[in-house]
Amino acid sequence: MKAADIMTTKIVTIDSLATIAEAAKVMQQNNIKALIVDRASDEDAYGIITVTDVSQAIANAKNPRETYVCEVMTKPCIVVNPDLAVEHIAKLFARAKIHIAPVIKDKLIGIISITDILTKTDCFDIITRSIPQKREESAELYLNESIETESDLIYESWCSG
Repeated sequence: MKAADIMTTKIVTIDSLATIAEAAKVMQQNNIKALIVDRASDEDAYGIITVTDVSQAIANAKNPRETYVCEVMTKPCIVVNPDLAVEHIAKLFARAKIHIAPVIKDKLIGIISITDILTKTDCFDIITRSIPQKREESAELYLNESIETESDLIYESWCSG
C-alpha cells in the first residue's frame, strides 16, 4: 500500500501572513489539526502549521491575533512522495517525530497523517512485515532506532521539500 492509496485529498491551506488565530479558526471549522501553508512562488517550499504550533505559541505568551503563521510554522516541511510505501512513511514519521506531512509529486496532491495509517490500513501487519522476525517484540524500538541503514539514505531523496 502506498501514500496515494490512503492520503486525504481535501487539502486546506492558509497564507503565511494570516494570524495564528485565523489558522486556529480554519482548523476548527474544518475539524483538522494542520494546515499547509501556501507557497509564495512556484520555487518556494511548502510549510505546515499544526495545532501544536498554535498551542506552543500561545503558551509562550504570543498574542494569537498579532502572531503570523510564518512566525510559528515549520518550513520547509517534510514531504512524502505518493508512491512511497506506507511502512516507510510510518518509519519516517517515527524518526522525524511528526504526525502529518503533505504529499507532493510536482505539486501538492494530498496530505497523509498517522491517523490515515492507523485507520485506513492494517497497521500491525505493516509494522511486523517490515521488522525482522527476531525483533517483532520490539517494533517500537526498531522504528525509533537511529542506526543509519540503506533505507535511511533513501529518505534523504524524498523527505524534505
